Amino acid sequence: MNILKRARIRYILHRHAIAHGLWLEIVDHLSLLQGLTAVEKAHLRELTTLFLYEKNFIGAQGFQLTDYMRVGIAVQTCLCILEIGLSCLSGWTDVIVYRGPFRVSRDTADAVGVVHHQDHVLSGESWSRGPIVLSWADVEQDMQQSPRNVVIHEIAHKLDALNGTTNGYPPLHYGMSVSEWTEVMSQAYEALNHSLEYQYNSGLDPYAAHSPAEFFAVVSEVFFCHPERLDSQFPEVYRQLQLYYRQDPKRRLHAASRMI
Repeated sequence: MNILKRARIRYILHRHAIAHGLWLEIVDHLSLLQGLTAVEKAHLRELTTLFLYEKNFIGAQGFQLTDYMRVGIAVQTCLCILEIGLSCLSGWTDVIVYRGPFRVSRDTADAVGVVHHQDHVLSGESWSRGPIVLSWADVEQDMQQSPRNVVIHEIAHKLDALNGTTNGYPPLHYGMSVSEWTEVMSQAYEALNHSLEYQYNSGLDPYAAHSPAEFFAVVSEVFFCHPERLDSQFPEVYRQLQLYYRQDPKRRLHAASRMI
């Protein structure tokens, strides 16, 4: 079975290879990829190719997707799972892309059971057993050294949901301490809420205080986009994400700066 699996992967990589010019254009455009070694970039390209093959990209409301859009979304997705494997993104198939922010309507019950109808305008959404939904306008903006990243945010939710629910506690790798993860993330989450209560600047998007799940998604964004900021503000959180994602974006940034 392993031989057949490897043969299938080789076939996909050969038959559905990303055009070289397109790959270079996106890699050169994405600051997130600065400092990756040649080996890491080659592995990222393979994962991106496989992700594009396995997932169904759908333009919502007649929006026409280009290869640049598909690859741009896929490469940011696969950066998150560069060292933890594509299998953690199995179980769902669709990536739905709107031209811009999209509106969703939901009925929610309050503490006493009264149902309220709410409309939200979103840049991204992740369904635990369904697709991820993205606004291309936001994805495109995030690719230009934005302080946030909607693709990473929604993929973090997908990884979080692998335990059955999105609660800020993804399945940890062998050797990681559950108690240490829980203590570090809980203390940082409480510190963020405390800073917002007293109007201190925590360096994080206040949306991270919405729930432990949103905290994990937001700190994942900062981990990849602005690792030095996260390490400065929440060094223990940075260390836990370093262990979880098995990457060190701060080291990559330092390596990239030495090459300039």
